[in-house]
Amino acid sequence: MTITDTTPLRAVALVCTLSPSPASSSSQLLAEQTMAALAEHGVTGKTIRIADHDVKAGVKTDMGEGDAWPEIRATILGCDILILSTPIWLGHPSSIAQRVLERLDAELGESDAEGRMLTYGKVAAVCVVGNEDGAHNVSADLFQGLNDVGFSLAPNAVTYWVGEAMQGTDYQDLDKTPEKTAAATKALAANTAHLARRLKAAPYPPSS
Repeated sequence: MTITDTTPLRAVALVCTLSPSPASSSSQLLAEQTMAALAEHGVTGKTIRIADHDVKAGVKTDMGEGDAWPEIRATILGCDILILSTPIWLGHPSSIAQRVLERLDAELGESDAEGRMLTYGKVAAVCVVGNEDGAHNVSADLFQGLNDVGFSLAPNAVTYWVGEAMQGTDYQDLDKTPEKTAAATKALAANTAHLARRLKAAPYPPSS
């Protein structure tokens, strides 16, 4: 297959808000804006709100009866791009974002016929929202975890918004998207789609 700058790509955004649907969510909003920005680069896909699914605790690909992770995992493995969107809680990613990373840890034990993790060649990016500073710490945590389990990261692979400390305004409450956040989302989308196509055209070398 010849890969060009117009080759279609697939993405999934895992929204790690603590609130299940139909509650409104700033993390959901920023994830949807990121998916819209990716669409401008020939990327299609969907968002999954993890709180709507019974993702069980553990570090296996399948934790048994009722576990929703195997289906979500299949979606991730069928995509070229993974977006992880989280709120900031106590200066860290949400507990749901941490659970997603823990479930992705199982990928360390999975490989293709050439010894590469099944996540090799897939590109990840991060969305962060919160009412306190901490976006850099949260993205750093997620970047390290995502890279550990085989995902690649493009330059500027995070878009975020943080409100004034000790105030109650949420991202979803803003009258319009701040220019800096919109610009970061645009850069994330362009760079992530570019890297995903490059890796699709030239896979990483065999690991064994």
